[in-house]
Amino acid sequence: MTLSIIMPMLNEAKALPTTLTALQHKACYAELILVDGGSNDHSVAIAKHYGATVLTAPAGRAQQMNMGAEQATGDYLLFLHADTQLPSNFELLVRSALAQHQWGRFDVAINGQHPMLRVISVMMNLRSRWSGIATGDQALFVRRSAFKAVGGFPEQDLMEDIALSLRLKRLGPPACLRQKVLTSGRRWEQNGVWRTIWLMWWLRFAYWRGECPSKLARRYR
Repeated sequence: MTLSIIMPMLNEAKALPTTLTALQHKACYAELILVDGGSNDHSVAIAKHYGATVLTAPAGRAQQMNMGAEQATGDYLLFLHADTQLPSNFELLVRSALAQHQWGRFDVAINGQHPMLRVISVMMNLRSRWSGIATGDQALFVRRSAFKAVGGFPEQDLMEDIALSLRLKRLGPPACLRQKVLTSGRRWEQNGVWRTIWLMWWLRFAYWRGECPSKLARRYR
C-alpha cells in the first residue's frame, strides 16, 4: 500500500529546506506533493530542487490539500505542514495504524524556547485524544478511500482540519499515535504565547458556536 505526502505551502522558503531535507532521509517509498497557493518567494524553486511534485491552487489550505489529494496516487494520504517534521519511522507507523483504522494522527511537540510550549503540546495531545479531533499540526493521515467517502476537506478558510475530523469520525475513531511530530513554535513566539493561546481558544469557541470560517480567518490573520 503506497503513501502520498501532501503539503500545502505559501511563502515557506525559510521552513522548506529543513522539512524537505528531513523527508529525504526518512521517506523511502512515499510520494511527495507540494501544492503552492501563490508564493512570491522561492518556495516553488526549493520544492522542485528537492524533487517534489509541485502543483498550483488558489490560496487556502483546504483547496490546496484537496487538489494534492486528487493528484496523489497513494492508497494512504498524509497531510503535512511545511514547518513540521515527521518521526523517523513514520511510514511504518502510518501503514500499521491504517491497517486497523480509517484515519489517524500523531502526537505533537512544539519546537521553541518558551517553557509554555511544552505545556501547550501536552494539552493539545490530551485534548485530541479525548475529543477524537486532529489539527493540521499533528500530521493527519487517512486511507484514500475514506478521504473520498467523506468528500475531502470542506473548502473553508479556517478550521478545515477540525471539519474533516468530524467527517472522518463518522467512519470510526482515529488512531492516536504517541510518536511525535515536531512543529515550529514560530507563530506562538512571534505573536506572544499567551496572546496566541487566547486567540486560538477564542477562534475555536466561535467556530463551535457557528461563526463563519471566513470571518474567523480574517481575525486569525
